[in-house]
Amino acid sequence: MKQKNKAVFLDRDGVINIDKSYLYKKEDFVFCDGIFKLLKYVTKLGYELFIITNQSGIARGYYNEHDFQKLTLWMLKEFEKKDIKIKKVYYCPHLPEDRCECRKPKPKMIQDAIKEFNLNSKNSWMIGDKLSDMEAAKNAGVKNSILISAQNKKKSSAKYIVKSLYDIIKIIKK
Repeated sequence: MKQKNKAVFLDRDGVINIDKSYLYKKEDFVFCDGIFKLLKYVTKLGYELFIITNQSGIARGYYNEHDFQKLTLWMLKEFEKKDIKIKKVYYCPHLPEDRCECRKPKPKMIQDAIKEFNLNSKNSWMIGDKLSDMEAAKNAGVKNSILISAQNKKKSSAKYIVKSLYDIIKIIKK
């Protein structure tokens, strides 16, 4: 089957929302400046949106899967209010030392999305704020990656390094 759909894969903490350690309450959730504008822009270009997130707070016992799902549902509804549709949220609830197959930088979450939604990895993008996001994209065959970073990370495999979500609009084209 021909892969035809293109996607933007987004890390959650640090990209969609301000990164607050082990976030699970909507009262603590603050959307990053520019996220709505960026996602509306890439949607108009024909990209499907996916969230790819490590959530080790579940395995650490800081919150449970129900807490995570409750916050995720609220977040998705906030996006829907702005006419932004997230196709699916993939998450890894494990600890780094669990050596699971889904935790970034391993590519399983992205690979699962590619397979499930018939996505073209070469025409897709990963947007993240950690080197593990960039490595997961590379490991899944997603060549277009953007690292959001205040400081320049020369060791990153990211194709682009930007300081804000607004900078991404200048990079992603049809």
